[in-house]
Formats: sequence, C-alpha cells, structure tokens
Amino acid sequence: MLNYTTSFTPKPNKPHRRRDTTHLPSAQRRRVNRPGVQYLRHSQGFGRRMPGRPGRAPRRRDSRRPYAMIAVGCALLLFLASVVWYINRSVTVELNGSEVSVRIHATVEQLIADQELDYRAGDLLAVDDSVLEKRGGERYSVKLDGKSVSEGDLASTELLGGEKLEIGAGSDIYEEHEVQAIEIAPTLTVKGSGPIKYVETWGVPGRSEIWFGKVSGKTQDRGVVAEVQDCVVRASNVNPEDGKVVALTFDEAPSTYTKRIVDILRKAGAGATFFVQGDHVAGHEDAVAAIAEAGFELGANGYADTDMTELTGSSLRDQIEKGFSAVKEASGSATALLRPPFGLFSDADWAEAMDLVSAVVTWSIDSGDYQLQGADAVVENVMGSVGNGDVILLTDSDAVGEQALSALPELLSRLREEGYRVVSVGELVASDPDLAEEVGLSKVKMPDGAVLPELASEGGDAGE
Repeated sequence: MLNYTTSFTPKPNKPHRRRDTTHLPSAQRRRVNRPGVQYLRHSQGFGRRMPGRPGRAPRRRDSRRPYAMIAVGCALLLFLASVVWYINRSVTVELNGSEVSVRIHATVEQLIADQELDYRAGDLLAVDDSVLEKRGGERYSVKLDGKSVSEGDLASTELLGGEKLEIGAGSDIYEEHEVQAIEIAPTLTVKGSGPIKYVETWGVPGRSEIWFGKVSGKTQDRGVVAEVQDCVVRASNVNPEDGKVVALTFDEAPSTYTKRIVDILRKAGAGATFFVQGDHVAGHEDAVAAIAEAGFELGANGYADTDMTELTGSSLRDQIEKGFSAVKEASGSATALLRPPFGLFSDADWAEAMDLVSAVVTWSIDSGDYQLQGADAVVENVMGSVGNGDVILLTDSDAVGEQALSALPELLSRLREEGYRVVSVGELVASDPDLAEEVGLSKVKMPDGAVLPELASEGGDAGE
C-alpha cells in the first residue's frame, strides 16, 4: 500500500499596521478585553445599553405604547358595556290595553311579578263540576297575541317587545282524570237536483266523553264535547252568467271514430268532454292521446260498463280507480271527473267512494243516439229540448260511430244558429260563478280530519 504525504504551505503573514484605537470615535473602537479580567457591561449596571453585540446603539423604548394599551382597554370596556346594555335593554309590550316597559327576554311570570298583578285564582273541580279545592286552579288566565298560555308555560315564555298580553283572573281546572271517548260518525245526505253532483260539506266526526276522576273517584258522562259535522252532497244545475252555453259530452270513449269526432269538433271551434271507459283504452291509446292533445276535457266512465250501484267496498273503489288510471296512462293527464255507467251513482256509492271523485256528472239532455234511430233523430232529440246550461249526452263507440259522424256537424251548426256556445263540462261550470266557487273538477279536495260518512237513511237519492 502506498503512503501519500501531502503538505500545505500556509500563506505568508502580511505585515500590517496596528491601528491606534484610542483616537477613534467610541462607536468605532473595537473593545479589547484583557485576559483574566472581569468587566461590567452597561446592561448590568446603570447604563442604558441593551444587551447585544458590543458597540451597538441601544433601542429607544416606544413612549406611545402605554397610551395604546389604555385606548384598547377603554374600547374593550365600552364594547362590554354595550353588550350588557343590549342584552338587558328594555322593550315595550301591551298589557291589558296599556303599554308597559319590560326587560327584553323577561318571562311572562317575571312581568306578572314586576307589575304586582293580583287576580283571583280559579278552583280545582271534580269531574262532575263540584269544587274540590277553592283557589286550587290556575292563578292567572293569560293570552299572548290572542293565544292562551298555560300556567306551566308562564316561566318559559319570553317577551321580545311588541307583544299584546291579556292577563286576568285564573280559570277553573278539573282534577286529573281518565277519558273514555266515543266517536260520533257523520251522516250523508244528498240534496238538490241537476247533472253536476259534488261534495258541498265534508263529514267530520264528533265526540262524546265519559270522565273518571282520579281524586274524587267520581264518574261523569260529559256528553258531546265536539259537535259532528254531517256530510252533504249537492246536485246542481248550471246557470251561465253571460250568454247561452251548453256542454257536449261523449260516453264510452274511445273508439275507431274518436279521432274523426275530434277533428269535427276542432274545425267547428266547439268544446267537449270525453268520458273514457277503461277497458276500451287497450288498442286505442292513440285516440285518448289525440283527445288530450286537441285540448278537450277527459273524464272516466269507470273501468267497465257495470252498474256501480250493484258494487260495494273494494269492488266499487277498484272500478273507479282503474278507470282513472287508464285515462292517465293513455293521456298522461290525471282526472277525478266521473260519469258512472248509465248515470247511476247512489248515496251508498258516495258514502264509500267520495274521496276518489271531484264530481259526478250525468246529463240533462239525452240524445238517444245509442238507440240508432238515425242522425236526424239525434239532432231533433237535442234541439227539441235544449236550454241554457244543459249537459248533452252523446256516445263515442264503434256501434254508434257512423251515426255520430253524420249527426255531429248538423247538431253543432243548429246549436250555433240558436246562439249557443258549445263547451266542455269544466267550461260550463266556470260560466256559473256561484257554482264554480263551490266545486272543483280537477282534483279531490277532501280536507284533513274529514272521514267517509254513514248513510242518514236507507233508500235511494234524496231530493230537496
């Protein structure tokens, strides 16, 4: 193994001249400490130099810092004071007709104490209204903005300003008790006559109660505590407000003739309502769609040509619901407008299915076209008895189709000559402001709390 030795030649010391530091300014003198000697730095004595590098000038303290800290402290105190004021500020409320000032977020209970209100407390009553304890009821009766506030809520109900309070003598309260409630079912009656039938008043159940007192041990029949609201179905004629108006309706649609009937109506500028029979839709979906696309009104005949008065329960409801579903599937539009087969819909049917239909529409003029007596006979049957506000019955079926195509242009012409405007059922109802306000044909309007009624009496439709 080879050994290598490397040598470095230091640079020769350059001669230099020693500076005399005794004659330089103090800021430029380099301090030279003698070995073994301890020196007192300025920072350790009474000098003003800050510790640091030797020869550096001391920093001056900022004389404005104390004032800045005082200003920040004052601002903080002012902010805290404003917060405290805001939290505890006073607001105005109306108490028994007079304005009073209260601390915001004060409770009703605190207001009563601050105002030193003193009213007679109510009594504690047994279930039979006898007095168990005088002054054992509510201390105060309180209404806040027209709504009663229970005694248990007085300590938690806060005031924000602007409220209206009515505070008076306390109310009597009943002992703790159990309640046996008995529901009173609403009954149904059908009133009036006419081709438009709808629910005028929905049925709302009433309630009677029997109370069992836990303190007194008494039992008391309290009778009716909530009145029943009976259901009323109204049958009505239409009284157009302006001009002569009749509605044209077609049963048993669709057929192979439907599109041509739609074309005749459209060219004549007439309106109409087509009642679709559900089991006729298959294979004629395009015809139902054509009715909707042309802007004519759609209703349902149910699903099959079945007397609905012979159906009950789920059978009746299925017949109606399947008919409506068939219309919606073919046209894309929902309907709740029903014309039952043969125009028959009993009180019992209403009681079982009124929540499914917006209205039941029959007719006031029967064209008799289904008897196939010829186009002329159809026209004369209608024109011989038509009047303002009438609903005219025609048929859209394969059996009657040819006759309908022949009779319809003449019928529309004769009606126009007599000054009638031919419209749909919906348009006819809209022409009578009073009726339009009562009935809506587009959807069912059964309110919350309403129930299906029971029949007021046995038998058929009732009149008024």
